[in-house]
Amino acid sequence: MKRHALMWILWPSFLIGAATSATVFAMIDPLDLVLFGTVQIGRQAAYACGFFFFWLMAALSSALSLFMAPPSGPRPADDFED
Repeated sequence: MKRHALMWILWPSFLIGAATSATVFAMIDPLDLVLFGTVQIGRQAAYACGFFFFWLMAALSSALSLFMAPPSGPRPADDFED
């Protein structure tokens, strides 16, 4: 993958990850979260895990969009309609 395509994926997903984690943790206190019934994690760990999870989900979405985008460049002559 080209370096500029990687930045097209990572930079917007970083911004979305930051905005999403700020929104989610403004409504949810990480100390109220309990994993697997008994495991409780600290605030810093919840903030970090939440941010990286949201960043990963947004990056996968951006990568899928870039993968599914039509290739840019000139089209072959037989694709043009008269």
